[in-house]
Amino acid sequence: MPTANPSHTPPGSGRSSQAAPARQPGRIRKPSTVSATAHEALTIRDGALDVLLVQRGVPPFEEQWALPGGFVRSRPAEDLDEAAVRELAEETGQRPGRIHLEQLGSYGSPGRDPRMRVISVAYLMFAPELPEPRAGTDARAAAWVPVESLGLAEGGAGQRPGTTRRLAFDHARILADGLERARSKLEYTPLATAFVADEFTIAELRVESTGETTETGGPRGGPRSRLYRRGDARLLHPALLRPGREDDIR
Repeated sequence: MPTANPSHTPPGSGRSSQAAPARQPGRIRKPSTVSATAHEALTIRDGALDVLLVQRGVPPFEEQWALPGGFVRSRPAEDLDEAAVRELAEETGQRPGRIHLEQLGSYGSPGRDPRMRVISVAYLMFAPELPEPRAGTDARAAAWVPVESLGLAEGGAGQRPGTTRRLAFDHARILADGLERARSKLEYTPLATAFVADEFTIAELRVESTGETTETGGPRGGPRSRLYRRGDARLLHPALLRPGREDDIR
């Protein structure tokens, strides 16, 4: 009676007869994925909602426009929030004194960056009276751009045909996601106060009255405008829903 050969693998068993090479202790495989941040900075300029964009000066997507951002530093080590604020400071030329900063989401679809596998953590930023931007080391230009001029398609499906200022990578989707987040939060939080100075008029925003007035009247004269200041409320009740939203949430 034949005896079984323990080194023999029956045909069709799907198991290899060769042993896997032993892993050497102390050796760690280098990661094939890098982390980055992308920043969607929004502000009001000349009565319009603007987003900060940079024109890329290097491949890939050279000469196309993109949200500012960069890789997270390991030396010196920084966390994601620190990287986001640093990148914004490098693009605008200063660190804003009052800023609303929150994580928007993570974007890591294979192929979104043709150089390597990059997972980006996007941040949403709001601040009033941000300065004129300056281009970073790998950008040709930086500018505040009206959101309406970017031709964003419905549902975050890129940009409409014929849009002249094309966005690199998947930044059209990130921008659309950030705008939807901002619009939703404006309905039920006092987020709008992040777009104005510490004191503002009723024409800019209606919040908590300070009991003070401006030094002069409006451009056509008349009574002086009352000044308002942000209160301590975290939620708006009732919510200020967008037209058509009431039926959507019922």
